[in-house]
Amino acid sequence: MPHNRDAAEQLAISALGFIAADPTLMPRFLAISGIDAAQIRLAAAEPGFLAGVLQFIMGHEPTLQAFCEATETAPEDVRVALRTLPFGDDRFDITT
Repeated sequence: MPHNRDAAEQLAISALGFIAADPTLMPRFLAISGIDAAQIRLAAAEPGFLAGVLQFIMGHEPTLQAFCEATETAPEDVRVALRTLPFGDDRFDITT
């Protein structure tokens, strides 16, 4: 489980790669986040960006399931990583 910030950041970076590789998810992520594709690298350096990536993944159950299957990650690990990152929160309860 990603209980430390480095592991949580790595999971979020993996999630961003998962999003970027999907032709349906990437435009949706950009629209929801309000970020232009050319600005992702700059945005990634901002506090809270990586938490936002995990919030995006967790905000849609099919996306969370697909990410977890593709990366062999437990959904609980995504939740823990989110809470570990700056500006992450626990408003996503995947156990209910």
